[in-house]
Amino acid sequence: MDMFFGAKPAIFEKAKWLRENMTATEKALWDELKGNKLLKLRFKPQHPIDVYIADFYCHKLKLVIEIDGGVHKEKSQKEYDIGRTVELADLGIKVIRYQNEEVQSSLGEVVMSLKECCINRANELNENRINSSL
Repeated sequence: MDMFFGAKPAIFEKAKWLRENMTATEKALWDELKGNKLLKLRFKPQHPIDVYIADFYCHKLKLVIEIDGGVHKEKSQKEYDIGRTVELADLGIKVIRYQNEEVQSSLGEVVMSLKECCINRANELNENRINSSL
């Protein structure tokens, strides 16, 4: 199955720019995800999916991780995020969100939470090859 869900070239260009210009918070989490460090799962940063760009995406689990900054607290952005989450769910993709502040102040706890989310998601998908050791 196509892991980009029909994303167009312009989305790939924007994703490339975003990868090259990740926020400090995104970089901190990426350091914990890159190289299949989390349960031997492959995550991709700034990954195009249809008309969206996910902060981090694991195709095996159809799982998106979003890191939300202050703009995500605004009403219009909250509504957009809800719609986006619904559209991704329609593609079979689960979205989990963390606040910038959570990642910055409690990275270890975020990583533990992500491990649990990945294990739960693997169970939902009957993906038994995920290392469940915490």
